[in-house]
Amino acid sequence: MNIKPIKNEKDYEDALNLIDKLMDAKPNTDEMDELEVLTTLVEAYEEQHYRIDAPDPIEAIKFRMEQEGLKQKDLVSIVGSKSRVSEVLNRKRKLTIEMIRNLHKQLHIPVESLFLDYKINSA
Repeated sequence: MNIKPIKNEKDYEDALNLIDKLMDAKPNTDEMDELEVLTTLVEAYEEQHYRIDAPDPIEAIKFRMEQEGLKQKDLVSIVGSKSRVSEVLNRKRKLTIEMIRNLHKQLHIPVESLFLDYKINSA
C-alpha cells in the first residue's frame, strides 16, 4: 500500500481512479484496507474543497414541497394562512419558531436548515 495525502486535483483524480479499481475488493484484504483509507482521504479532500452549503430555509422548504408534490395551500396548516405561506415563500416574512417546529415535525426538514439566517425582500 503506497498511499499519500491528497494535496491537489491530480492527486484527487488519481485517488478516485484507484478507488474505482478497488471497488470489488474482498473484505479483510490489503485491497479493502487500501480502499477504506483512500475513501477517507477523498472524503476529507472533498469536504475541504467541494463543500456544499446547506440551502437556506426557504429553498429547503421549496425542495421538500417539490419532493412531496405539495402546493402552497398544503402548507397552510403548517405555517398559517394562505397569505402567510405566500409571504414566507416569497421572502417577505421570516419563519417563526412555531413555523420551524411545525415544518420540522410535519415535513421532516432538518431543524439546522430551518434555523439558518436568510434575507427577506423588503419591497
